[in-house]
Amino acid sequence: MIDRDPNASGGQISSEPDLSQAARSDRGGATGLAYGMNPTHVRPGWQEYFLKVMDTVAERANCDRGRAAAVIVKDKRIIATGYVGAPAGLPSCDEVGHLIKVAYDERGGQHKHCVRTTHAEANAIAQAAKHGTPIDGGEIYIRMTPCLDCAKLLINAGIRHVICRKRYHADHDSVRVLEQAGVKLTVLSQENETYDQMN
Repeated sequence: MIDRDPNASGGQISSEPDLSQAARSDRGGATGLAYGMNPTHVRPGWQEYFLKVMDTVAERANCDRGRAAAVIVKDKRIIATGYVGAPAGLPSCDEVGHLIKVAYDERGGQHKHCVRTTHAEANAIAQAAKHGTPIDGGEIYIRMTPCLDCAKLLINAGIRHVICRKRYHADHDSVRVLEQAGVKLTVLSQENETYDQMN
């Protein structure tokens, strides 16, 4: 704001900004805060930040059995993302429904899998490969511990750290192979991720 300074001789123009007294004090005055400082704002840590990005990516998923996503990070930079969904150009679960297959493990457990989709981890690796982005030595943020096939892909892709929010209910073998391969696994909650038609 430019106004006339009544105290100046000859009606000179003053270019002093129209600041409140508090703002004037903040410019190195009583509060000791520079203009624009906000000491009450709490920035998320890197882990929380990447998990929030993962949640946003998951909104693109087109299979409601988890709507999982993956974010691959290297040197604190996001280099690839992926979400669970049908291959490009093919109908998705949201459009035509699930394609469920039943598998049995050596423990006698029964597991239902939707085979219409590609898992988020595999799609993130495919995205990096398609664009020629190296992910060797990176880390991946995912909603739950990976299945065995995705765990093997992560190992071969050179991922060194897997960070999961929850457990996948049938992760016994994937946890074992990650450990054997020397891949660090961080599971933030021991609670199992739940979704429709798990067993």
